[in-house]
This record gives sequence, structure tokens and C-alpha cells, in this order.
Amino acid sequence: MQARDLVELAALTTMHGPLLIQSETPLSQPGLERYWSASKCRLERWGRAIRRASDLVGPPSPRQRRLNCALLEEILTGEVLARVWTAVLVAHDLHTGSDSGSIARSVLDGQLEARNRAMAMLVHGGVVCGQHAIYLNRLRRRAESWSDLLVGNLNTRDDVSEFGSDVERTRNYAIDYDPTDQQGWLLLMASLRASFSTLELPSPNADLNSEIGASVISFFEPQLFDSTGLLRSLWMSRLQQTTDETQGLLEALFDVENTSRPSGLFPGLGEGNVTRRRF
Repeated sequence: MQARDLVELAALTTMHGPLLIQSETPLSQPGLERYWSASKCRLERWGRAIRRASDLVGPPSPRQRRLNCALLEEILTGEVLARVWTAVLVAHDLHTGSDSGSIARSVLDGQLEARNRAMAMLVHGGVVCGQHAIYLNRLRRRAESWSDLLVGNLNTRDDVSEFGSDVERTRNYAIDYDPTDQQGWLLLMASLRASFSTLELPSPNADLNSEIGASVISFFEPQLFDSTGLLRSLWMSRLQQTTDETQGLLEALFDVENTSRPSGLFPGLGEGNVTRRRF
């Protein structure tokens, strides 16, 4: 999954977030753990990549500069979903008294630290060409503005403005939000796609982006989203995760039954004759 896909998912999360916020159903712990694990793994990869780029002696090659640019794109745009998802989980906590938001806060803290280190790379210069440095700085401002807009749309009932990049701007966006304006949402999605259409470099951590996206979308009902394209692939990823977990439970069940079953009670069904089918 590419960086621009996660930005689009952030907008869809804002659109459907109020349904999750107002739900009294406890959130899936495996889903939260999956989000935390994939996010932390991506943060570690970012840290290693930043250290390699910063420790490089001499000017980087054109290929390395391109890789550095793709890395910085992923870091700067990844902040949008991190802010929106944290706002959703914290708002849900306010309604249910749970503590799901602490996981998202931890991820967001790491995201902001990575963003600061990425901007330090640009300030020191050399990791990308001058033209790309200007582009990436503009991309940072664009991501911050969209973060404020999307978090602001969640700020109408619960004060989650702290998760915008600019608290005052986030609150101002909340004033103009009309949740019944479907045409407005269509225009917003079209504008968002146009704003991030410049993200053409392949994301260096597409696999973990998919894990993060699938973990977020697993908290929503499938009928809320389109059945094709990006979100279909996320649902397939969620299904695969569920299948793997089910297989593990079945294997554990077989182990318990085989351990507790008296020997010879069911002739022909010994351990060597049991066929375990992967569903």
C-alpha cells in the first residue's frame, strides 16, 4: 500500500469515525495490537533508514536521493492517518471509559519524532536535491493542513483538537463541518486525491502500510466502504489475518483433544492419522 492510499484511508476514517466513536462495543484487542505492532515496526525501519542516510559519507547517488525522497514522503504523509486514528480512539474512550487511545497516542508520539528527524535531514541538506527539498517541505505543510481539516471534522462532539497540527485551525474547521453534506464529502475526497497526486514514488514500507491500513479498517463494517480497489485489498488482508488466527485456534484445539483423549478410545484416529486441513 502506498503513502497516498493511507491519506485517503484517513479521510474515510474521518467520514465513518463517528459511528465507531458512539459505539459502546469494546474495540478488538487483536486489531489494536496489530496496529501498534505494524506501526512500531515501521518506525524502527524509518529510524534505521534515517541513520543510514545521515551517516553517509560524501554526496548520495541519484538512486539514494530518490530512495531518501520516497522515505520522507512516507513519513510526512503517514502523520495524517496517525493523527486521525488517534483522535477517533481517544474520542471513543471518552464515551466508553476504555483506554484504547493510549496505544494510538504512543504511535503518534513516535510518528512525530520521526517527522522531526526527517525535517532535520532536510535542514542539513544533501540527502535530496534542492528541488525535492522544496517539494517535501510543501508536502509537509499540505499534510498538516489536511490533518487539521480531518481531525476538525471529528471535533464537533468531543474535543480532540489536540491531535491536529494546529489546534486553532483544527477547531475552526469543526465550525464549518456539516456531516449531512454528501456532496461536500465527494468534493473533499476529490480534492484530497488531487492534493497528494504528486506522490508517485513507491513507498519503501508498502507491506507495513498495508498492515496498518488493514488494522484500522477492521474496526468498521465492510458495507461502509467500497467493494473494489484499495479498500477491497484491505478487507482481503483482514480476512487473511482472521484465517490465520482461526487456524491457530484449531491447531491448539486438536493438541488439547489429542493430549486428553484416552489411548485406543477411537481406533484409527491416532495422532498420525489425523489430517489437519487449512481453511
